[in-house]
Amino acid sequence: MCKIRRLALILVVAASAASAQVLTPAEIKDPDLRSLQQQYMNDLKLVGEDILALPLEYHFYLSRKLDLDESQQQQADQRSIRFDRYNGQTVLAVTGNYYAAYPEKIGVDQRARSTFLNVVMPILKSEVPRFQANHQVQGYAVEISHHVLGKVMGVTVESPENLMVFLPQSGALRLLGSRDENVQQAGLMQGQIFLNAQPVTVWLNGAGPQSALGTDSDASATERRVPLAGTEITQAGEGSGGQAPPSTSTPPVAKPIDVLPTPVRDTSPQALAALQASNQELLAKLVKELDPQAHFVSYASQTFVAFRHGIYLELSLNTALPESAAGSRYKLAAMAFDDHVAPLIRPALAYFKEEPKFDGISFSTTVHLAGKLPAAGKSQAVEFFFPFAVLHCYEQYDCTGQQLIDAGIVLLNGERVALDLQIAEGGPGR
Repeated sequence: MCKIRRLALILVVAASAASAQVLTPAEIKDPDLRSLQQQYMNDLKLVGEDILALPLEYHFYLSRKLDLDESQQQQADQRSIRFDRYNGQTVLAVTGNYYAAYPEKIGVDQRARSTFLNVVMPILKSEVPRFQANHQVQGYAVEISHHVLGKVMGVTVESPENLMVFLPQSGALRLLGSRDENVQQAGLMQGQIFLNAQPVTVWLNGAGPQSALGTDSDASATERRVPLAGTEITQAGEGSGGQAPPSTSTPPVAKPIDVLPTPVRDTSPQALAALQASNQELLAKLVKELDPQAHFVSYASQTFVAFRHGIYLELSLNTALPESAAGSRYKLAAMAFDDHVAPLIRPALAYFKEEPKFDGISFSTTVHLAGKLPAAGKSQAVEFFFPFAVLHCYEQYDCTGQQLIDAGIVLLNGERVALDLQIAEGGPGR
């Protein structure tokens, strides 16, 4: 009987702790959000239980305030799981303090990536499965404070740094619903990530603008310490905040290979023909207005093609490079991207502001030297397949051209290749 009572007591304490992580409906001013909070209170408590059970290396607390000293945090209100608004969308929001401190020699993107993998991902893994089919929940917002160690006049000081992650529902499903790292990356790019209110890009595989930061290096490079002053989180309906699940391991370093489209598309000839017909007027306008810089192939129309279970708009181009570009076929492909394809990306995307019914754009070009006809054996056929997620990343200056290529697929004379722009353009001819 004693054991049964002890077990019952443990369960009551656990349930009470989980409840202490969730805002009460009465605290939420927006009536729609308050109704959601009441309706899904049990699910929110389960999320709280999962967060309490996370095996994090450094202490983590849900919190109504960011940047609290840990001694203050232990006494502070730890209810932060709530429904809130972000850019007009209804999101499940979480806010908390993570008591790890990164030496300032670790770059901004590295710090964001480490906290994202170690804290945000595990939280999302608890939230998303419970709310993925809920049409009232349009996304997830997670706000987490960690710390940075630096020196001022030879004295070690610690300052807070706040990571804010927003993911729409579709991006969260891509991130967590696929085993393909590149599909996950595409999902992550659908959202927004800020570090101290400045946009950053988190690359799951450690490539991209920051070098890899593995779990072991995270442990050795961080020290358990705390931040300074706190900032009150906003009430639901007045702002946003949140947090997301951590990941217990860091993926191996590798360049992105490809990004597969998440939606299951009907790629039958009938579906492609219907898509072509519905977009014919728009494509005619695109060709007319962009032809002076695009140099579309006159004998080939701009059509929709099926590729790797997805649908891409294939823009057929003719690229003439200066004779000084003579060199290997890889050099020609790289220069065709830099000099011809890359400048077309933003103008082409401007024609597809609404949610497209296809997965990306293929820039298919025949590359030859100026003054020489694109004859067989003297020209190169290059196809760049880019999903919309990475195209928009490039469009917004969050990705470089190399990152765009790494996340897409390049075919050179019908064969898939890896294309390093700097090596191809700077190396000797072949």
